[in-house]
Amino acid sequence: MQWNLSDNRPIYLQLMETLTLSIASGALPAGSRLPSVRDLASDAGVNPNTMQRALSELERTGLLYSQRTAGRFVTDNTERIMEKRKEFAMEQIQVFLSSMKDMGFTTEETIELIRQAAKEEA
Repeated sequence: MQWNLSDNRPIYLQLMETLTLSIASGALPAGSRLPSVRDLASDAGVNPNTMQRALSELERTGLLYSQRTAGRFVTDNTERIMEKRKEFAMEQIQVFLSSMKDMGFTTEETIELIRQAAKEEA
């Protein structure tokens, strides 16, 4: 997993975002077992308590669940994963639209630029 952490926001929130993106993208598939808290914390270069907080919050959102003796798993609820994927995408789109607005583009101009970029991509 790619951990790009910065000091400008709480680390546990950034950990949650990275894990959420990994789940939404399928890098962590539905039903898959997560590494231990210590292994994840070591990989991310953070305190295990910080990783524990992030994982507990993701359990609260329904993206992860724990089995007492087996560890933590990504939810099997693919609808919940798709819902979170769409939420994450909408957040990214809002940030992009805000940036385009700051550069002086209207929504219509931005949509047209996206269409042009999509044609070039195809």
